[in-house]
Amino acid sequence: MTGAKTVSEWRDVYDFLDQVRLRPGMFVRGGSLLELQAMLYGYRVASEVHGPQAMMDFEHQGPFAEWLWPRLGRTYASPSGWAIEITKAAEASGRASIDLFFDLLSEFEAERSPEAR
Repeated sequence: MTGAKTVSEWRDVYDFLDQVRLRPGMFVRGGSLLELQAMLYGYRVASEVHGPQAMMDFEHQGPFAEWLWPRLGRTYASPSGWAIEITKAAEASGRASIDLFFDLLSEFEAERSPEAR
């Protein structure tokens, strides 16, 4: 992760998430993962409209969600989606959901090869 960048310097969704990680209060009202998930959905829609379509790891049942379920002790995908399930896990552990999300995102990125992005 690098320091603050302007939007024109972002290459992909991970650059966006790096900026959110640096300043979550600026991007995500109240640290809500549901808001972040909605923003990521909007990112995907915009990439489809304006092409080329971006690889979207954060779809409801995308690669991040598939990776996440076993880490949250689930044997199947949650119909509620990753944002709600991370929020539940964070509440149970007394952590902020956005902090838990970024810890999990760091693990997810560390386990994936750069070619997968």
